[in-house]
Amino acid sequence: MIEKLREIVGEKGLIVDRGEMAPFLTDWRNRRTGDALCVVLPSSTEEVAAVMKLAAAEEQPVFPSGGNTGLCYGAVPETDKLAKLGIVLGLQRMNRIREIDRAANLMTVDAGVVLANIHTAAAEIGRQFPLYLGSEGSAQIGGLISTNAGGTGVVKYGPTRDLVAGLEMVLADGTVLRDLAALAKDNTGYLLRHLFIGAEGTLGIITGAALHLHPEMPNRAHAWVSVASPQSAVELLAAFQDRAGPYIEAFELVSASQFELVVKHCERIRIPFEGGIPPWSLMIELSSVDSSTDLNGILEGLLGSGLENGGILDAVVANSEQQAQDIWHVRHSVSEANKKEGVGVVHDVAVRTSDVPAFIAAADEAAAANYPNAFTEVVCHLGDGNVHYILMFSHEFWASLLDKEAYALEVEAAIHDVGARFHGTFSAEHGVGRKLTQELARLCDPVRYGLMQQVKTLFDPDNRMNPGVLLTPAGTTPPRHN
Repeated sequence: MIEKLREIVGEKGLIVDRGEMAPFLTDWRNRRTGDALCVVLPSSTEEVAAVMKLAAAEEQPVFPSGGNTGLCYGAVPETDKLAKLGIVLGLQRMNRIREIDRAANLMTVDAGVVLANIHTAAAEIGRQFPLYLGSEGSAQIGGLISTNAGGTGVVKYGPTRDLVAGLEMVLADGTVLRDLAALAKDNTGYLLRHLFIGAEGTLGIITGAALHLHPEMPNRAHAWVSVASPQSAVELLAAFQDRAGPYIEAFELVSASQFELVVKHCERIRIPFEGGIPPWSLMIELSSVDSSTDLNGILEGLLGSGLENGGILDAVVANSEQQAQDIWHVRHSVSEANKKEGVGVVHDVAVRTSDVPAFIAAADEAAAANYPNAFTEVVCHLGDGNVHYILMFSHEFWASLLDKEAYALEVEAAIHDVGARFHGTFSAEHGVGRKLTQELARLCDPVRYGLMQQVKTLFDPDNRMNPGVLLTPAGTTPPRHN
C-alpha cells in the first residue's frame, strides 16, 4: 500500500519515517499518542479522492489531520484493528486560495489554508473573515470547519457553521461531493454540507470551502472592565445589548485566578488597574463599519453608568491600537499560561447567558466538594453563554495518577452534570473527539444519538473515517490508547 500511495502523492506527499510522523500522532499538549501506517499529504482534491479509493480497497482507516490544535484528541490516530493501523491524511499541501469574490463577499479556499492567511487575504480586499482564535497561525480551515470552531467573535458573527457558504468533500469511497456554488438562496432539499460541519472527520474529508466574508470594521473601541461578580457582568451585557447590540464584537469574562496564571507565566503582560488583577474581568470590543459612529463615546457612557450604579468597580478604555492589543494579548495568553502551570481539565459547557452566574456558582460547589486540590479558573465567552470552567492540577499530582484518563473523565462528568441541570451542553466549541465519546453517549438525547449513528453508517458503512471519534458504533466500546 505504501508504494501505491507514493504513486498517488509522490515523495513529498508521503511520510513513513517514525520520527517525522511523530507530530501527526500526538496531540499538541502531548497527552495522547496513537499510531498509523504512514502520513499522506495530498496536494489536490483529485489526489485525496485517489487516496480514499485506495484506503477503501485496502480496508484501511483514515484519520484526517489539520493543524492539530484541538483539545479533544480528534486528530490522534487510533484503531482497534491491529492489522489495519490506517493512514493519517493531512491537507497542509492544499493551501491555495482559489477565488475571492468581493461583490459576493466570498472566498473559496483549499481546506489546508491556515486561518491567519485567510485573514490576510481578506484584509487585502477590505474584508474580514471573522473567526478569531489564539491558534490562528497553525489552525487550518478544514479542521476548524470539521470541529465547528467558535472563538471570540461568535456573539456577533456566529460559529464557523454560520461562516461557511459551501464545501467540497471527499467521501469514504473516494466520491467527490461538490457544493461550492455558495448561493445565497438554494432551496433544493437537504443541505448536506451541514452534516460535515462539526462531524470531526467522521463522514469524509473536507477539501475545499467557500467562506462568507464581512466588511472590515475600521471603527473599533476596546475596554477592560473590572466587575465584582458574574451576575454584574450579565447585567452589564444586557445594558450593552440595549444601547450597543449591533456593535458588540466580543464580551469575554475571565476570573482573577486565570489571569494570575497569565501574569505568572507569560511575557508582555500589563495589568492597567492600580489595584492589580480584578476579581472578574470583562474584555469588551465594539466595532462598526461606519467611522462616524462614536463607539468610544457609547462605551464610555455605558461604563460611566455602570460605575455610578456599582455594577462596575473600575474600567480602562483603550486610547490607542497598542493599548487594545495589550488588552487582547492578556486574553489570548490563557492557553499558554495554563499549559505551563499544570494539567488543566478544561470544560466547554454552554448554558443560557442568564444562567452563567448560577452555573459557575454550582460548578464551584462541585469542585470544592470533590476536588479540593484543584485550582479553578473561568474563561467565558459571555455573549454566547460558553463557559470554559477549568480545574487546574499540578504536574506532580497528575503524574501520580494511575489512570489519568479515567480521573479526567470523572472530573469532566461532575461539571457536565452541573451544566445538564441548566439544560446546557457539555461541548460548545471544542467538539467531542475521542475524549468525550462516553459523555456524548451518556448525555445526548437517545433519539438524536441513534439518528447520528444512522447518518454515520450511511456515509461510512465500514466505520473507516476517524473511527472512535464522536460516536461509538452500536454494540462496541472505544479502543484503548497509549
